[in-house]
Amino acid sequence: MAVKETDSILLSVKKLLGSDEYFNPDLILHINTVFSKLQQMGVGPVDGFYIESENDLWEEYTEDELIMNMVKTYMYLQIKLYFDSSTASSYLIDTMKQQCDEIEWRLHVACDKEET
Repeated sequence: MAVKETDSILLSVKKLLGSDEYFNPDLILHINTVFSKLQQMGVGPVDGFYIESENDLWEEYTEDELIMNMVKTYMYLQIKLYFDSSTASSYLIDTMKQQCDEIEWRLHVACDKEET
């Protein structure tokens, strides 16, 4: 059975970035870096999470839709900064960094609520 683009972590990130198969190893590296960062922030599985291919799904990371939506946006912004910032203006880079900071704060708040 084929994995839907919106369910696959790798395929959904590739779609947002407009990337092709050639960059899969690079994208997997960056995706896993962001998952490590999220784990250190207290978001997601306590033992961490990583992907290996397009068969790894968002629902395996978390089923909490509120967290998931922020994580997907955060993932895209972080990878855009890691992977593709050379084509962006300094204003756009600063805006993306500010968005990342806001999402990090909101994820902290959301995860703190879950713990209480």
